[in-house]
Amino acid sequence: MILKKHSKFRYNFDCMLAYLFYSLIKSRRSRFYAFIMLFSASYLQAQEVFNKEAIYEKGEEHLLDNALIQMEATAAVNDMYNFKFEKAALQFGWFKEKYPNHPLPYFLLGLNEWWKIMPNSDVEIYDDTFLSYMDLSIDKARDLYQKDAENAEAAFFLAAAYAFKSRLHAERKHWARATFTGKSSLKFLRKGKETEDLSPELLLGDALYNYYSVWIPENYPMLKPILLLFRKGDQRLGLEQLKEVTQNAFYTRTEAQYFLMRIYRTDEKKPEEALVIAEYLNKTFPDNACFHRYYASTLYSLGRTAELERVSLDILQKIDAQMIGYEGISGRYAAYYMAFVQMSKYQNPSKAQEYYQRTIDFSEQTDHLDSGYYHSALQQKAQYAHSQKNYKEAKKYYTLLKQHTKSKDKKHKEAKKYLKQYKKY
Repeated sequence: MILKKHSKFRYNFDCMLAYLFYSLIKSRRSRFYAFIMLFSASYLQAQEVFNKEAIYEKGEEHLLDNALIQMEATAAVNDMYNFKFEKAALQFGWFKEKYPNHPLPYFLLGLNEWWKIMPNSDVEIYDDTFLSYMDLSIDKARDLYQKDAENAEAAFFLAAAYAFKSRLHAERKHWARATFTGKSSLKFLRKGKETEDLSPELLLGDALYNYYSVWIPENYPMLKPILLLFRKGDQRLGLEQLKEVTQNAFYTRTEAQYFLMRIYRTDEKKPEEALVIAEYLNKTFPDNACFHRYYASTLYSLGRTAELERVSLDILQKIDAQMIGYEGISGRYAAYYMAFVQMSKYQNPSKAQEYYQRTIDFSEQTDHLDSGYYHSALQQKAQYAHSQKNYKEAKKYYTLLKQHTKSKDKKHKEAKKYLKQYKKY
């Protein structure tokens, strides 16, 4: 009995659930969306692919602890982190040729497509390929599962692939599909118990569970009854465990750093500590647009204009060079930050207007017209035009500001008052 004999594999349940909870944090949409995201699991599940401890006998049906694959996959996953998707896909494709009947290579190829979606989840051109790979992974895993219902590796891939599908369907607001695939994912999970003597690699899931199982009921009271079904977490312990993973783990270190960075910045209100991690991730994976954007955002929150200028210009240059993953969302952030630098560091409002305009252009390009940076850029453009006695130009930006802000918003009221006062222009 694999699950009985190897209790550490039961870690997968906590690991999956932890990421489900994390997905809720990212979502700022409807409460129903948040509930659907409870079915989601993401990248964290793939990390177990690289568990060093041998818990299976070697063989094509059990690849998770294969030392050669660990080495090869680690390099490929690092390429994926750095948005070298073609290079990563070549290595994942080699796995597919060598192990055509195993779900691992198809899952990794699907994960590669998922990271293409990450910089801007509104982009849907990668959806079909992503879903196809996850379906193939499910088919291969189901074949293994039908041969041996106690094959924990097969159940792992079934749960993870279904969870990824659920996550994407929820992003696309395909609620029925998200619910169905989410339930299918949960079907293949095993109710686990607390694992003793976790290695640093395996500790990540337990750390996230401990932290977010406390955070969730405090921020989503509607989900409190669901959490009663699971063991009680310990938020402080979770944070300490997460720190341990960032210091001592190898394969899961990057994931732990990413989570710890977000926790420090958003939940623990420790932006200085978040910045240390953000800087490291950016230096290690300099072409990862997601890490790059978060680094710039953290610098901005701390008012670190010198570093912010360099990092923001780098983002804009990579957008101009049409590098993979660098698009309008990152552009909106970087352009707005550069306008801030021009105003605060150089006291050059004229130059700042160029970056405010780029902020507007990027926002409209990606149809993010509810963005705070978009609204602030419109306001700044309007106020500057007024200071130059260009009332017609000021009205143009105030009209847009009034159109895309809510009636109770101060910026909306400012725009409405100005348009009424300067109606004749």
